[in-house]
Amino acid sequence: MKTATRSKSLHAGIGKVDITRTEATETNDPLYANIDPDMINDRLYVKALVLRQGATTAVLITVDAVAIAQIGTIRDEYLAHVRAQLHDDLQIEATSVLINASHCHGVVCTDIVDRTVQAVKKACREMVPVKVGAGTGHEDRIMENRRLPLISGREADARHAYSMPPDNQVADVGPVDPEIGIVKLERENGQIFAIVYNFACHPIQGVPSGGNTADLSGFASKVIEDCCDEGTMAFFLQGCAADINPVRYKDVHQPRDAEPLGNLLGLSTMRALRDIKTEEGGTLKIVNEKLALPRANLTPAIAELHEKQQHLLQSLTGTTLNLKTFMPLMVKYQLAPDTPSYYSHRYLHEKKQGRQHLAKLDADNRHSMTQYMENIHTMEELTKVQENLRLLQMHQAKNEAAGEDTIEVELVGLRIGEFVLTTFPGELSVQTGLSLKQASPHPLTFVAGVTNGYIYYTPTTQQLANRGGAQEDSDCLVAPEWQALYESKALQILRGL
Repeated sequence: MKTATRSKSLHAGIGKVDITRTEATETNDPLYANIDPDMINDRLYVKALVLRQGATTAVLITVDAVAIAQIGTIRDEYLAHVRAQLHDDLQIEATSVLINASHCHGVVCTDIVDRTVQAVKKACREMVPVKVGAGTGHEDRIMENRRLPLISGREADARHAYSMPPDNQVADVGPVDPEIGIVKLERENGQIFAIVYNFACHPIQGVPSGGNTADLSGFASKVIEDCCDEGTMAFFLQGCAADINPVRYKDVHQPRDAEPLGNLLGLSTMRALRDIKTEEGGTLKIVNEKLALPRANLTPAIAELHEKQQHLLQSLTGTTLNLKTFMPLMVKYQLAPDTPSYYSHRYLHEKKQGRQHLAKLDADNRHSMTQYMENIHTMEELTKVQENLRLLQMHQAKNEAAGEDTIEVELVGLRIGEFVLTTFPGELSVQTGLSLKQASPHPLTFVAGVTNGYIYYTPTTQQLANRGGAQEDSDCLVAPEWQALYESKALQILRGL
């Protein structure tokens, strides 16, 4: 379905409703392992931006949640129920509604459907004429690519679920996308009305208290709203962040704190706003398409990972050391590698007497420490294999239960003035977004993942050759052919905008 109009009159309305979980909560979901939902650090929101121009209506909704289906606390029927209520109450077509999850790990309220509809109704009640402008900002200090190409040719990733690979095995790092895509809406008197900004980074840093939080995207939006005219609403659209973590995500020497990162993103967005000029009119266009993607047969990858698991188990060797004896030895042999077992004069004395008792002891201890460390590395690798094997088995079961070879996804194309957006329900890798931006005919093209559904990770074809080695290529339903099909369809949509 396609709708578009061009006139001098663009109207917009905004609405916001608090969706922070306040009722007592118990969850065993590992997504919330580091979050205490009963401790509220900052509020979570659903926000609605309603745009109208002639016969065209577009509803952009952002939700401070990990996803709007499959994972987290929002149920799978959420999107359908929201669309049904908006159609019944406001005569808004389902294809005009775009809902993007920030992908933060905040815990939301149970009546999220009603509150989402309430936010849209607020927006519809107070529509005002607006001017529109679009542009870009830059922020490269707050994120890093979590996939690590290894000297073996495989790839690892940085997760809290398992250990990092040894430093001497890491060959390179992947790309990031520092671009902030921005829509600026102003009232006729020049006051800023709303800001939409698109950026690629997992908002999963957390806060020192461990409390419920909208994470870095929530803090960024607060900075923008505090620095703009009173009543301005900021809308964060998650980009292609599947393999993009907050910087220093694995740091163990200071509390995890998303607020400084969010502040930087918010300030970088504000800096860019100064150069974005607005004008009346501009094209409002929304396109909604369906696409069938091939489901993967994960049986070979599961078998390969089982074989690797057995090989790793069999490679574990016996050693006389345990953790209690290994740690003090490790300290001694690092502190004084030439004379670790006693003061240096004893080594000199033995040498004069023609004995090498301490040297023999050191050789034996170094051999035992090497064996112990090799076992540790093997056990770390086993932990990763076990976790990624669990993901592969889960998705193979889902694909078998589906009873069909494809999975249908919804793609949206949205144009607001010169700002052009294409969306996808999966977690897209950053390279997919970079490639689509480069191939698009529009200079200001942006890509939003986790929108209008959720189908887990959708790594590139190249990344899928690494099945079982990282989360993105294991936590995935689709076959490698998905990428070419999606990018072709997305470019078709972009050309039509």
